[in-house]
Amino acid sequence: MVFLQRTRPINPRKRPAPPPEPPRAADPDSSSAIDAAAALLADAGCTLLVPPHQPPSLSSPHLFAARLSRKLSAGGDASSASPSAPARRLLEGLAAFVASSPARLRQLLLPTAPHAPSLARALLSVPALQPGLLALLLEKLPEHFDDSRGGALDGLPLQDDVGRLIVSQFRWLDFLVDADAFVDKLVEVLSVAPPRLKKEIIGSLPEIVGDQSHAAVVTALEKLLQEDSEIVVAVLDVLSDLNLNEELQEQAVTVAISCIRTIAPDQMPHLLRFLLLSATPVNAGRIILQIREQLKFVGAVDPRAARSKKLKGKASAKSTDGAILDTLRSGLRFKNMLCEAFLKELKSVDHPRDHKVIDVWLIMLIYANGGALQKSAEKILKSKILQECIRETLFDQCIHGNTELVKEHFMSYLSVSDYLLACKEEKAREFAAYLFTALFEEFTDTYSRLELVGSLVAHIGSGVSYEVSSALDIMISLTSNNSEELIPISSHITGILDYLESFHEDNLRKVYDIFCRLALAAGFNTGSGGSKVANELLMVVRKQVGNPDMKYRRMGIIGVLRIVSTIASTDVNAAVNCSSSQQPNCEEALELLTMSVNSCKFVTLPLIFLYDELAALLDSKVIHSSIHEWVGEHAAELFETPFLADLENGELPEKCVCDDIEGELWMKLDGNVSPVCLNIMPLASTAPQKSQSCLQILMSQFSLLTTIERLVNEGSLGGINALLGCPLHLPSTKHLDGAKWGNLSGLQKKTVCYSLYYAINWIRELLNAFGTQVESRVDNVSQKARDETAVKLMKRVRNLILLEGLLNAFLKNYPLSLPELRYLGDCSGATSTSKFNIPKNMGEQSINGASSKRQKGCKGKASEKMNPDDKLKQPTILDAFKRAGVTVSQATNKASSQPSSSGMMSKDIEQDANDPGELGLIDLMAAPIKLDMQRFKFRTLHTTCLSLLNYSECQGSSSYLETELPTYIYLLRDLHNKLDNLNPSAKPFLSTSQAKYTRSHCHKSTQEFLDKIQPLFLVLRKHLNGAVSMIKDVSESCPDNWSSHSSSAGNPDIPYVVVSKSSIVTAVCKEILGCYRKLLAIPDLLNQPNMSILKQLLQTLQPTKNFDDVLSEFQPSLAPCNVDYLYCGACKMLEDIMDPVSSFSYLLSSDVLITLQSIVNSVVVLLEKSGEPNGKNIHMGCSKAIIPFLRKRLGYSAHKLLSADFPSEDAEKGWQNKGDLIQKILQIYLRNSDSTSDLLVEILPKEPSLKTKDTQDVSYGFPTLCSSTIPSWYRVLHEENTGSLNKTIKQALKARASPERGSVDTILQEIQKSVEAFVSLIGMCKAHEKVSMHAMAVKHGGKFIDTFLKAFSFLETHFEQHNGTIVKMLRILQKATRIIQSICSDAKGNKRTMITSKVPPAKRSMERFLFQVKALLHNCSAEKEFQMGNLKHKDLQGHVVSSQAYGSVDEEDEEQMETDSDAPADEENNNDNAMDEDAVGGSNETPMEEEEE
Repeated sequence: MVFLQRTRPINPRKRPAPPPEPPRAADPDSSSAIDAAAALLADAGCTLLVPPHQPPSLSSPHLFAARLSRKLSAGGDASSASPSAPARRLLEGLAAFVASSPARLRQLLLPTAPHAPSLARALLSVPALQPGLLALLLEKLPEHFDDSRGGALDGLPLQDDVGRLIVSQFRWLDFLVDADAFVDKLVEVLSVAPPRLKKEIIGSLPEIVGDQSHAAVVTALEKLLQEDSEIVVAVLDVLSDLNLNEELQEQAVTVAISCIRTIAPDQMPHLLRFLLLSATPVNAGRIILQIREQLKFVGAVDPRAARSKKLKGKASAKSTDGAILDTLRSGLRFKNMLCEAFLKELKSVDHPRDHKVIDVWLIMLIYANGGALQKSAEKILKSKILQECIRETLFDQCIHGNTELVKEHFMSYLSVSDYLLACKEEKAREFAAYLFTALFEEFTDTYSRLELVGSLVAHIGSGVSYEVSSALDIMISLTSNNSEELIPISSHITGILDYLESFHEDNLRKVYDIFCRLALAAGFNTGSGGSKVANELLMVVRKQVGNPDMKYRRMGIIGVLRIVSTIASTDVNAAVNCSSSQQPNCEEALELLTMSVNSCKFVTLPLIFLYDELAALLDSKVIHSSIHEWVGEHAAELFETPFLADLENGELPEKCVCDDIEGELWMKLDGNVSPVCLNIMPLASTAPQKSQSCLQILMSQFSLLTTIERLVNEGSLGGINALLGCPLHLPSTKHLDGAKWGNLSGLQKKTVCYSLYYAINWIRELLNAFGTQVESRVDNVSQKARDETAVKLMKRVRNLILLEGLLNAFLKNYPLSLPELRYLGDCSGATSTSKFNIPKNMGEQSINGASSKRQKGCKGKASEKMNPDDKLKQPTILDAFKRAGVTVSQATNKASSQPSSSGMMSKDIEQDANDPGELGLIDLMAAPIKLDMQRFKFRTLHTTCLSLLNYSECQGSSSYLETELPTYIYLLRDLHNKLDNLNPSAKPFLSTSQAKYTRSHCHKSTQEFLDKIQPLFLVLRKHLNGAVSMIKDVSESCPDNWSSHSSSAGNPDIPYVVVSKSSIVTAVCKEILGCYRKLLAIPDLLNQPNMSILKQLLQTLQPTKNFDDVLSEFQPSLAPCNVDYLYCGACKMLEDIMDPVSSFSYLLSSDVLITLQSIVNSVVVLLEKSGEPNGKNIHMGCSKAIIPFLRKRLGYSAHKLLSADFPSEDAEKGWQNKGDLIQKILQIYLRNSDSTSDLLVEILPKEPSLKTKDTQDVSYGFPTLCSSTIPSWYRVLHEENTGSLNKTIKQALKARASPERGSVDTILQEIQKSVEAFVSLIGMCKAHEKVSMHAMAVKHGGKFIDTFLKAFSFLETHFEQHNGTIVKMLRILQKATRIIQSICSDAKGNKRTMITSKVPPAKRSMERFLFQVKALLHNCSAEKEFQMGNLKHKDLQGHVVSSQAYGSVDEEDEEQMETDSDAPADEENNNDNAMDEDAVGGSNETPMEEEEE
């Protein structure tokens, strides 16, 4: 086409105005056409022929257009679509006029006057001229592309740019005669226009075309975008301005989405703005999906910003990413549906690789907008972090290197970090720690770091233990890596010191670590040149150490030792550049230690705590040798003088008598060659109170001494080896005889008990110290010395067994509060009173019932004199009573003196003290219950001592199990206690181990503990096999074996101490099974990092014989190396030992069953942690397919146990006191079956039994179901039946939306089975008159009815197809409701409060049930079958009670039953109170709606 030709060269920039062209000879035809057009225009009021530099003269454009329209229409056919002859002549003349000179075209396009339209614009208002003139202008437009190519950029004014003048004529036309043709022509021109003019035309489209042409415009723009991506912004602006319908709007959104991948980064914000503004509830999800999948944060910088040298190469706030974020933020802020769509989309993303950086930013933007969606964003982010879908790498890409970009959203990141840090889940808090660290490292400005530190300090002061601990860990990490940067803002960190009182010991250590690191970085000189942080820290700890309150003194001791570990560490000194600063640091450490020891010298518990903490510090950190020397000299000096006594030829130089009690040497492991003995009894005498304090400190001093000895001698304890075998100076055994024990005074008994108590704890510390010689390899300790040490340690364990057995027996006869030998810390409860200020005789006054008033008075006076610190003690209520002259009973006084956690006072002490009865036989293998109540005061055995479980004195002998099991039992019980403390949630309600292990004596983490006990897994299995093999041996006792080994250990011969074989075997099995249960219940064991430990534990539980035939149902077969195979093997092993154990002890066999259940529970938890949707985890090698298999085996084992007769061991006791055990076994049986309802139907009788003379004969096929256990059975059967019904109803309600015929029938059958079982359970009350059973029938009957009410919507939906089944079900249920009514009536008459308290809720449930039945029948057009009346007053046997008058009763649909139970009301039985003779007022009651439970 002609108008597309480019005939003129491209104009250079800033081209000067062209010189005037010489006049050319006019074409006669053109001149005539121009003259004709000029004449026609002149008649209309316009002068066309004017000089080129002037616009045409046009006085009134509106009148001109009207006159011209009339003239042109007068000469043409109005019905013709083609222009009239005058119009054609005028157009030809205008074309000739324009072609004559470029200036003439400008004359037409320029305004005729200021604020007046151009002549071309006026002519376009004439309908006859508009199509032709538009075509003419569009043909002329390509001729002026070169003018537009550089005009706008070079500042060419509009009046000189012909192309833009032409485009301006098209805007805001009053009408378009042929819009389609014009748009087509305009699009053709647009496709070849230069970029600048193209954007000008595109931007003018909303002002040029009308609504009828929008479809063509959108299509054309889409095609243009495919050819030229630089016009995206212009096109998006046009699409935003066009008035599009829904279809075209969706087309526009599709066009915009297609440009996301190809658009230039700096144009992306415009594209996103258009998409977000175009979002509707229909397309919001699609828009968010495409943005997530296609948008990439590339870190491109805005070209205009990049021109600045300061911003070049940096991701500034004006960068592309910043503009994108601003666009997203504004779009999300004003359209919540976009936020909801994104959160919904994010929920559906399951795999970590499908999450992108944009997800993090969108979450942050939604969070920053606040409102209701903020909580949703928090929860989704937390869940994604816990599922490990959103990982640290995503946040790392957002934060690192994007300081300016994140700066605007810094508070949002900080708020999210605060939220995660306050979560209970450890994984969320670990993620928060990463965020805090990343933000701190990225933002170096003071404001941001102050915000971060202030937030952490707030979390530290929250008081929530896990939150405080995690916040302190973060602060420690910051001070470790950025201590120099924290020094300028350290004044804001000191706010942590305000919370010291609320911290437990672990957190307290972390706090002091923080300040020690800061002080070390700032300079830890104690002189005037010391840093402010160091000076403040030292001031705080000095005040705390000198405080008389134990609470603050404990804090000071911890602080002092943290400081010592920091400034005296050899690593620190090696890092210090100035070597002269090393010595002052050590001197400061010694000064602090000396100050701490001196402040605690006269108080027991703080000194014990100091020694224990110092020993733990020396054992865990490398400290300067000068500290070792000082501690060694101090510990040796204090230890040797008071505690050790010299021996001559292995005997005491002279007999010692204290409080009329003779002493003798016990437990000489080294025979007569021992040069010293431990002088316990003289120091344990209550006369010298100072000696008592010395003995309390003895164990902690010895622990500190052995620690120093190991450090100095490279792990060897050869220098103090004599202490392991030295004898103990204890009371003579003649005072321990049962008859003589009763003749001892209270003071003497206390001396004996204290002596044994201190001896026990001394031996426990010997095990802790020398157990390291056996457990670990020490280079300078020979194998022979190691074996000799192990033999002595095994003998010391036998000493412990005897001593603890004796002390437990004495405490039964003479209850006594034992002194604390270790600081209990937070476990004893945070109190404001000072523990060490409590008088030593507090709680011990009046302990001797035979003492006189004078003795009590003297005791009280002595107490006042010996305790000058009593003034500092907070007065108790007992003190107030004493001052008021009130006599406090001995039992009350005693109870008040003991810690509430011991719980040992159950009877009057005076009565026990005056009881002269003998002690009786003492079974050393029985659990020391009385002693365990105060076990928290004992010294703790270290984990290293458990290595003795793998040692035997009789290597290679087949009888070692029988002779050494007592020692193993002692160690197994300690392991059991450690596992209890490791997993408190698994502890029983009444735990014998009440104290947690302090930090200095226990493992630092679960992982460390698991690593230490991992070698014991094989040992546990070995001892379990040995104990099971001994079960077949019928011999009852083995006194010779125990006596021989006991005497070899130096134990004295005490005739009334025995060891029964049955108790040994039972105890070993129970402890090992209990350890297995506690191990499997440790949550950390099931984590992926500990999978190897779990496998090793399960491998030790495998059966000795091949069991692949048992696993034949699995296809494909299980791999022996997988976890699921190992779990199946563990269950098979426990099943194998069930039979021999059940014939020996029913209680022991129940332990085996519960251990089997713990294995099944462990599998379930493991698969839940795996998080795989199909229940299969390839990495763990475990599949959900084994769960039904294991449950089936578990249910079968429980059935065997329920069907077995109790063995001879339990014959005398029968089934009494085994109710809880039976309940547990029965629950396992019912819950691990294919169908609980089927089992219930099998167990229960078909018809309610009548009362028999001997109800014990009604056993229903289970020997364990008898008169003494039937209440336990009854409760469990009710609970499981109701639970089964509830589960069935939930399945019914879920399947209600798309029911299938077979599924409905199955659900109705299950409901009917539950109803039948319920009727049988309620009917059992006729045969059993126990009030407890009747009370349970009423209570659980109401609950069952409430559960059944939830099924009425399902029953109503399917009543038409299954009306017979449903009516039958209601008729059966009527039998139970009648019996419940009779029970309620009988209970009220006999005033049985156990039952009547449960009647009102049961009555309400049955009343609701009545009206629901009425509503069901009414809605299903069966109301004629329902009638309501009064209920006859009958007893449980169906006989009418004549004490109540009643009238005629109507019959309803379900009543044609037996004569003794066909009371003519059905569900109305449930409503009409028989005992109150209440009648429902009319049968047209409004049915009550179903209530959801």
